[in-house]
Amino acid sequence: MHRNYERIYSVIKKIPKGRVATYGQIARLADLPGHARQVGYALHALPCDHDVPWHRVINAQGKISARFEPYFEKRQRIALEKEKIIFGPKGQVSLLRYQWKK
Repeated sequence: MHRNYERIYSVIKKIPKGRVATYGQIARLADLPGHARQVGYALHALPCDHDVPWHRVINAQGKISARFEPYFEKRQRIALEKEKIIFGPKGQVSLLRYQWKK
């Protein structure tokens, strides 16, 4: 597995329940500033039997990023709602309220 991916996964595992982080935030915390896309690639490469809370990673606008399989977007929203994260009428999460402060 790509060494940077392990760093990314390590950071994501630290996001507490009920909080979210942005792709760019994860990249910075993994010492990969400017590589938000690599965070997305790492999440896409997750094996089926992982324990990474991927659903807690959203985009800088506070939205769930579109995926090839739309089911994953719904699955991510459901997982976040189970953690008491509230979505606004335009499908956004308030980063002021829910963003992980690391």
